[in-house]
Amino acid sequence: MARILITSAIPYINGIKHLGNLVGSQLPADLFARFNRAMGHEVMFICATDEHGTPAELAAAKAGKPVAEYCAEMHEIQAEIARGFRLSFDHFGRSSSQRNHKLTQHFAGKLAEAGLIAEVSEKQVFSIDDNRFLPDRYITGTCPNCGYEAARGDQCENCTKQLDPTDLINPRSSISGSTNLEVRETKHLYLKQRALKDKLEAWIDSKTDWPILTTSIAKKWLNDGDGLQDRGITRDLHWGIPVKKGDQPWPGMEGKVFYVWFDAPIEYIAGTAEWADANGLDDAAWERWWRTDKGASDVTYYQFMGKDNVPFHTLSFPATILGSGEPWKLVDYLKSFNYLNYDGGQFSTSQGRGVFMDQALSILPADYWRWWLLSHAPESSDSEFTWENFQTSVNKDLADVLGNLVSRVTKFAVSKFGNEIPAGGTFGPLETALIADLGARIADYTAYMKAMEVRKAASELRAIWVIGNEYLQSAAPWSVVKTDPEQAQAIIRLALNLIRVYAVLSSPFIPDASAAMLQAMGTKDQSWPHDISEAMRALPPGHGFTVPENLFRKITDEERTDWQTRFSGVRS
Repeated sequence: MARILITSAIPYINGIKHLGNLVGSQLPADLFARFNRAMGHEVMFICATDEHGTPAELAAAKAGKPVAEYCAEMHEIQAEIARGFRLSFDHFGRSSSQRNHKLTQHFAGKLAEAGLIAEVSEKQVFSIDDNRFLPDRYITGTCPNCGYEAARGDQCENCTKQLDPTDLINPRSSISGSTNLEVRETKHLYLKQRALKDKLEAWIDSKTDWPILTTSIAKKWLNDGDGLQDRGITRDLHWGIPVKKGDQPWPGMEGKVFYVWFDAPIEYIAGTAEWADANGLDDAAWERWWRTDKGASDVTYYQFMGKDNVPFHTLSFPATILGSGEPWKLVDYLKSFNYLNYDGGQFSTSQGRGVFMDQALSILPADYWRWWLLSHAPESSDSEFTWENFQTSVNKDLADVLGNLVSRVTKFAVSKFGNEIPAGGTFGPLETALIADLGARIADYTAYMKAMEVRKAASELRAIWVIGNEYLQSAAPWSVVKTDPEQAQAIIRLALNLIRVYAVLSSPFIPDASAAMLQAMGTKDQSWPHDISEAMRALPPGHGFTVPENLFRKITDEERTDWQTRFSGVRS
């Protein structure tokens, strides 16, 4: 039994996430967690809400609530939606937890001890009316390049020109709209990443099995242009983790907080500590996952994220870990994803464009979405969600191929032989050939799942469903029962066992349908079919079963048209 640690990029707190966010991190991470549990491994699957920074403050202000109250409410909303999508986290934590406060301050103290923190004075825009320094992206004004009136202080979204806040014409605070701004000097802490470049490069070079997407992004940020840069790890904000060296004050840093991108990845560790706390366990329970001197040396650590998060997880977070000089577990495999686009454009949380997770669950159960998203995961390139493709995939893959087989077999079996698996007949050449074909395909499917080849795994799973249908067409029990009822019993006995096998294999992708199939087969046996010949005999003659509810209904053209219209605009 292996020990598998899995983390998904933690979603930001300021609103419900869209389907592109889901398929870029949490959902494939869940697929991998479920698969590894099915293989009998010990799994720790951690995620959390990312709660610090100005966006959280702005979202809370817009909602008219104190930021702490807003974050607590949004955490529960996101947790409930995650449960709706059957995301099987061992713990869904919060980056604002006291565990993360203490760990973040601990890492900062260790980095300071190692001489890897510099105090840097810099000039920054201060809003007199807001009584606060403004991050670049919270200063709005007219772009000097194209005249766009809602350009941000870091970049114009209209012409994409990189900007400094002082470049803007008529700058104003994005928080209050105030134009009463001035440039003031402030002091911040910087992580001296350049001092760690050789260590980071050697570590990245050692990861020869990483996806090309992951490695290419890491190398680009490491070497392109001026190469790896020292990075600010503090901000002049009200909401966040107070700057301390461990549990000691940091002179000159009073009133400042750690930058959200410094503390957010540390929440992976803190979230595991939160899991231990929630389950009444001591520190040894979480340290065995994260401290190589406490048992984590035999852990294999996998991270899942969209490509935009790769630089922080291949450079900044590892720099924190390596720079601390302590025996923390570094990621072994980082699975990154491209973008899922939406119906000819882009999903956008800030612009409210696309289908959001709560909306998706309001119109169809989780399995429909899980299947489409994973079978179209944007691995080697961006992919696109269209309502036509979604309808076709659900109707053909789920309803026609899998759902139809389960319905046909169980209804025919009950009508001819009753509610127990029939005992007559023996397996013949058709059954022997199917078992051999299944064995080969399950081996390929298992290999794709181990390698996190999500789309290939989905394609192989569908092929496994298809060969069951092809077998039924060839074996034709509805005809054989008229001339050789004994042989028809053998066909149905195999087909009912096939449904259990399909339930087990399909569980990582469509857990609700899998559970319904197992329940209908009257079994809790979820053992992986390593020996397919034995697995096809797991449910013995006389074992009771029932006809399940329709596993998947088809999406009508009218529904598709309605949803396409309903979700064509911008979410308010």
